[in-house]
Amino acid sequence: MKKMLNQNGFTFLAALMIVVIMGIMLGLTGQPWKTIMKREREQELLFRGLQIRSAIAAWNAKSIRAPTPLNDLKDLLLDPTSLEKKKYLRRLYKDPMTGKEWTLIRDTTGVKGIIGVASTSNDVPLKTSFSEYSGLDTFTDKKKYSEWRFVFGPDPGANLATVTPQSP
Repeated sequence: MKKMLNQNGFTFLAALMIVVIMGIMLGLTGQPWKTIMKREREQELLFRGLQIRSAIAAWNAKSIRAPTPLNDLKDLLLDPTSLEKKKYLRRLYKDPMTGKEWTLIRDTTGVKGIIGVASTSNDVPLKTSFSEYSGLDTFTDKKKYSEWRFVFGPDPGANLATVTPQSP
């Protein structure tokens, strides 16, 4: 009997079709995965920003003598003005949205030094409501992560200067 059809390339074509279908399916799951990762980094931004803000508040409330301005975030790791070993922050956190240094927010009067931090990212945030966080109601409806300013003090809009970190 003669061979009626040549089926030598059938397995190759079937494997090629499976690879194409898998690529399409992975492409469809990529976008939700990107959103999930952005949401996780956003949560980490809130955590780290609040930790730094709390450490700055503890720095400013630390002594009964004249307040020492906070000139560097590294001073929160080990207070150079104290005789005892005081730590206000476990470690220096980087901006989770960019992986770089924070934008420092300074008191323009020079009395308090650094009073807050902000992200350097100009991405649009996913989160727009902050009712579950106390003290973050000013973040509502901000258009960029860089507008989320983690500032210690009663009036976060008064006498502030932002300092963008220098690249080495």
